[in-house]
Amino acid sequence: MTQSSIRTWAWVHKWSSLVCTVFMLLLCLTGLPLIFHHEIGDWLGNHIETPHIDHQGPLASMDAMLAAAKTKQPGMVPLYMYREEDEPLQWVISMAKTTTAESSFKQVVLDARTAQVLGEPPVEEGFMYIMFKLHVDLFAGLPGMLFLGLMGFLLLVAIVSGVVLYAPFMRKLAFGEIRRQRGEKLKRLDVHNFLGIVILSWALVVAATGVINAWSDLLIKYWQFDQMSQMIAPYKNLPPPEKFASLQASVQVAQQTEPDMQLGFIAFPGTAYASPHHYGIFMRGDSPITKRLFKPVLVDARTATLTDSRDLPWYLVALLVSQPLHFGDYGGMTLKWLWAVLDVITIIVLWTGLMLWWKKRHQYVPDIRSRITLSEAY
Repeated sequence: MTQSSIRTWAWVHKWSSLVCTVFMLLLCLTGLPLIFHHEIGDWLGNHIETPHIDHQGPLASMDAMLAAAKTKQPGMVPLYMYREEDEPLQWVISMAKTTTAESSFKQVVLDARTAQVLGEPPVEEGFMYIMFKLHVDLFAGLPGMLFLGLMGFLLLVAIVSGVVLYAPFMRKLAFGEIRRQRGEKLKRLDVHNFLGIVILSWALVVAATGVINAWSDLLIKYWQFDQMSQMIAPYKNLPPPEKFASLQASVQVAQQTEPDMQLGFIAFPGTAYASPHHYGIFMRGDSPITKRLFKPVLVDARTATLTDSRDLPWYLVALLVSQPLHFGDYGGMTLKWLWAVLDVITIIVLWTGLMLWWKKRHQYVPDIRSRITLSEAY
């Protein structure tokens, strides 16, 4: 590699890193507790325990649980209904004053055996909520998500340019060598380079999936405009139904339509994943991979008859696959701890890179060889 190309790649690496580093540090720091959000929720006392009762017979009907939630939150309408993976005997119904006010909602947790209300966990408050919002959109909604997506893209550029620079700058050193006796600057540079190579694959995966997740709202809106609009086209000019069919009967229609799949979650009429005329019943597989992939079944909310069912397009499949890869929540505690360790190493890489740039701004390095090693790289 020529000196000219090294200078070009060094410039790309320096400025792509500098622009995104502060925001990447924020994402790493907020992402660390999010890896253990279930465990932290239990520690903070937000987890609702399922009571131990001697129950025989079938589970409660979906209609009974929906009625119990409406009684608990009168004047509110249901938005979504889902079951927590670690609590198979609990169903959660989120509710709001209107289907368009999804940002101000409450949750009602119900016992799947008896339709008894078990509690109302806090939402949109507390430490984990702050961490989540800072990590996802900086409390700025869609513009914040897209901005963080741009920062993630710059991180990808910084990673690629750093890999290109790694070989020429480290060709005379053994892998992992830290020059402790050559001064603090070279030591910090060697630590930065070594740890950066160690987490290379993980950082690429997390950065790329983070960029994909930043586009989630736009991807869903496009799916609504594209496929959802086709599925509900016959209902376009019809008024919304005044009475709704049995939710239990509608779920049974979806289960008969996709007998080899399990119930994932339910979107009630008028929400983003349904239409004013339909229950959006999303079915999923049961393997570690397919349980993350949903298939929507639209059931007429007035007659409980099937309207349409089709596989999600490739871009939503990519989004759903990217989410567990980004958060590391699909392999138990072992994978969570691995994600946490790699996250901490990434914080060190970002911090040492920032310090290299900061020190260089306040120091003049007269030796030409040192200038090539430090100044050109950072």
